[in-house]
Amino acid sequence: MSELTDFDPDPLLRVDASEMSPVDLADEASAGLFARPGRTLLTVLGTVIGLAALVATLGLSSTASNRIVGRFDELAATEIVVSSRPTPRAGVSNEIPWDAAERLSRLNGVVAAGTLSRVDAGNVLISTAPVSDPTRRTDFDLSVQAVSPSAFPAVRAELSTGRFFDEGFSNRADRVAVLGTSAAERLSVVNLSTRPAISIGDEVFTVIGIVSDVGRQHDLVGSVIIPEGTARELYHLRAPEIVVVETALGANDLITAQIPLALRPDNDVALKVVSPPDQQRVRDAVESDLNLLFVVLGGVSLLVGAIGIANVTLVSVMERTGEIGLRRALGASRLHIASQFLVESSAIGFVGGIIGASVGVLIVVSVAAYQSWTPVLDLWLAVAAPLAGALIGLLAGTYPASRAAALEPVEALRSST
Repeated sequence: MSELTDFDPDPLLRVDASEMSPVDLADEASAGLFARPGRTLLTVLGTVIGLAALVATLGLSSTASNRIVGRFDELAATEIVVSSRPTPRAGVSNEIPWDAAERLSRLNGVVAAGTLSRVDAGNVLISTAPVSDPTRRTDFDLSVQAVSPSAFPAVRAELSTGRFFDEGFSNRADRVAVLGTSAAERLSVVNLSTRPAISIGDEVFTVIGIVSDVGRQHDLVGSVIIPEGTARELYHLRAPEIVVVETALGANDLITAQIPLALRPDNDVALKVVSPPDQQRVRDAVESDLNLLFVVLGGVSLLVGAIGIANVTLVSVMERTGEIGLRRALGASRLHIASQFLVESSAIGFVGGIIGASVGVLIVVSVAAYQSWTPVLDLWLAVAAPLAGALIGLLAGTYPASRAAALEPVEALRSST
């Protein structure tokens, strides 16, 4: 019994435990990747598209958020709108004074202020004389707005042609009008060199300017704008409807508190003063919504790349079944087989991450340069993209690697013949 226990087989038949160094593992993985370079390149391309989309969308999200927040700070955070409250009882007046813009301009921190009122011209249409097509409709139901000259800078109105009316036009109650761009298109008023005229009912007004855009009170682009003094004389406008105030950045809260006393010291609750909401909450909401949207889009693209890696790795396992069986028969362990395929899929993801991050950064910079924006991109995103690619490749290759490791030598060799 002891002789059988002490039996030592022939040293030529003894098989040592299989070992694979990291260098050998890298060599085997490289050989597997470069065996079919075209397919490997297409697989890398899928990861590149996914990570480039993720980096680009997150970068564009940050850039767009910064742009939107800047626009908010520039316009909404410096705007105050004042209107009169409904009168609680007869004999009580909550009207805005006619010199409201002049009073507010004296406050430190007010950049511009002007009054606006919707004019009730009765059930009349606004018309213009036909020029090129006598059969074309020339009368329309358009809004008529009476504004003070100081309202144009307050709403940040931009002229496409002509000029704005000034205090002289308003004091003399001149029959002049400035058209919003939409109103001008409907009335077919384009060239002001011929001094075109429009009719509001029976009253004729000479068009002296066309507004192309406004930063505030956007309904002005579709309106006929006349001087406040003219509206008082022709349409018996009793008081301004609203006051639009532009403040210096950071002075909004102070001016909001001072406006009631400046306009109605006799009744400081007669007016309704509306200022924008808290800037930080709006900024956070904008950034959160944009980030969520773009992360979802980038994640979908990344998922497509991961599926591509898993698919190609699985096909590679099926094509190399004979090789796997031969290596297992020569002593390769299941861990060695699984490690090789995991390294291959991780390498595909890592290379795709490097290229994808570079492409994504290039897209962000290009779009920002084209739009004259300031590109905003977190450095950690570009650094983390290759690591994320490698992790995605590792996860995508888990199932194919486990399937390769589970193959028995005999079955693998039989299926390959």
